[in-house]
Amino acid sequence: MTSQEHPILIGDIGGTNARFALTAHGESGYSNGINLKCADYESADDAIANYLAQIGASSPDVICLAVAAPVIEQTADFTNNHWHIVADELANRFEAHQVRLINDFEAIAHSLPLLDDADLMLIGERKFELPNDDFTFGVIGPGTGLGQAGLIRRGDQVFPIPGEASHAGFAPETQQQIEILQSLRTRFERVSEERLVSGAGIENIYWAVHQDDPARHSKKNSAEIFAAAIDGSDEKAVCAVDQFFEILGQIAGDLALSLNATDGIFIAGGIIKRYPELLARSCFRKGFESKGRYKSMMEKIPTQLILHADPGLLGASHYARELALKQN
Repeated sequence: MTSQEHPILIGDIGGTNARFALTAHGESGYSNGINLKCADYESADDAIANYLAQIGASSPDVICLAVAAPVIEQTADFTNNHWHIVADELANRFEAHQVRLINDFEAIAHSLPLLDDADLMLIGERKFELPNDDFTFGVIGPGTGLGQAGLIRRGDQVFPIPGEASHAGFAPETQQQIEILQSLRTRFERVSEERLVSGAGIENIYWAVHQDDPARHSKKNSAEIFAAAIDGSDEKAVCAVDQFFEILGQIAGDLALSLNATDGIFIAGGIIKRYPELLARSCFRKGFESKGRYKSMMEKIPTQLILHADPGLLGASHYARELALKQN
């Protein structure tokens, strides 16, 4: 059976973009990938129908969607997206035998053992090797929001650990970060980690570092802030980007401690993938390793940037094929 005759539909849906593709029973990887803007569609159903029409595929046999939202009773409500997705309603609309929603970073976690050397860039000096036996990994990544998850293997079983840790309160570790937090508290009732490490987060930091001289603040979006930091044309942009990467390192280090993920932390997300050299030169590892009495342990944990075009789809394809096998 070809994927066109009995397709397995997979998706990776964030706050801004929805990426759809097909995978086949018993085959690795995925094909027919298309990126759609969430704002162009009233619902995920409409986006899926448009995708299937574009590629000329029949209604899917199995649907697996990785969503940038907590999944509660197979329902997803997005923080950064107007869509509301209910698995049963999708099954009825497309007459699919099986529909499953999983967290987007749970999907990325599933992709970690499938990545090869070309999909990864080492950040820091600690060399990474995929363990042959048990492991514990963490993955974190800023995009429209900030995602975090873990992956544990014990024996022949693999367990993803989805979560919403990025909505924990931000804990500053330097005087400048205390000042940034104090500034952001005048804008937000509560300052979570995602308020600093995300697309909107870099803009928040940029705004906050101007509070010593608000008259000098020029509004820039995240891409403009990174561009100005790279060419050195805006010292406040340089400062904001430095803080962004150091805080990302601190949060990634907290994730490693929370999961005891001593086998490795992976960095995902569309933002960081655009600036790999900037990340490599940044204070990310300084923030990651600065854990007081645990500094020596943190120094031994490898950190890697995921370069794969869409690890969320890769992980969703793996999960969906496992789901289809259980169905049969």
